[in-house]
Amino acid sequence: MSFLSRPPVSPARHALAVFGLALAPLAAPARAEVCAVDDSDQRVCLDRPAERIATLSPGATELAYAAGAGDKVVAVVSYSDYPPEAKQVTSVGSHTRLDLERLIALEPDLAIGWVTGNPDEQLAKLDTLGIPVFMIEPRTFEGVSSAIERLAALAGTESRGRAEAQAFRQGMAELAERYAEADPVPVFYQVWDEPLMTVNDAHLIGEVISLCGGRNVFGGLERLVPRIGTEAVLAANPEAIVAGGMGEENRDWLTAWEAYPELTAVERDNLFFVPPSLIQRPTPRLLEGSRLFCEKLEEARSHR
Repeated sequence: MSFLSRPPVSPARHALAVFGLALAPLAAPARAEVCAVDDSDQRVCLDRPAERIATLSPGATELAYAAGAGDKVVAVVSYSDYPPEAKQVTSVGSHTRLDLERLIALEPDLAIGWVTGNPDEQLAKLDTLGIPVFMIEPRTFEGVSSAIERLAALAGTESRGRAEAQAFRQGMAELAERYAEADPVPVFYQVWDEPLMTVNDAHLIGEVISLCGGRNVFGGLERLVPRIGTEAVLAANPEAIVAGGMGEENRDWLTAWEAYPELTAVERDNLFFVPPSLIQRPTPRLLEGSRLFCEKLEEARSHR
């Protein structure tokens, strides 16, 4: 990526810059360049820590706040609903279609993109305009912690980021130790209903299933988020079905499985709901979601 070009400087900003130069001897020394490698293996460098950040996915928004940079976020996209204060930040469209004019008007000095979620042509436009884009898409628990630390480095909030990342690492390690010897529970995790979708073992949710002592009945499929049919679920006959639903309180997807009493998950009353924002976003709240997921599988064990 090339971030050498910059948007035109307004006359007012130019005047301030000249005035600032006049006072340079009295000012504190400038901070050194900050750099970090993103999840697309690109090295992104800023000549100073970011002060105006645009987050281009809900997960990126959460990670920026977790990194201690929440007060620097000037633009978000739709569904950026956590933490609550993020709802007050200017929205610049959705992760699939950014309002570039509105985004550029906010003059961000860093954008946080989503590797497989944002339109390539729009990200390229930001690059052309000299707005650095740091791409994220954590695929592992450690990837979540690392993303927090790297964003904190770019925002100049290293101490806050390190503390948050370490708390997440420790919490996940404690869960791993607690459920290391748990009896396996065959699990079907439902990502979507129409079309019916799940995850494989390479997905972050697949890692949660394994952490909790579950066995993902579709873990061996090739696609990260494969489409399947009802017949495939019936054939796999999972002991537990976990779904996120259309919203934080919507359990309708689970109700539909009650039409198949021959399923072990239905017979044993192992139809479980986990709020999607706690399990489907690669953020520190995944720790809360994982705890809840593990509790559900422990409940399934008690139904044997």
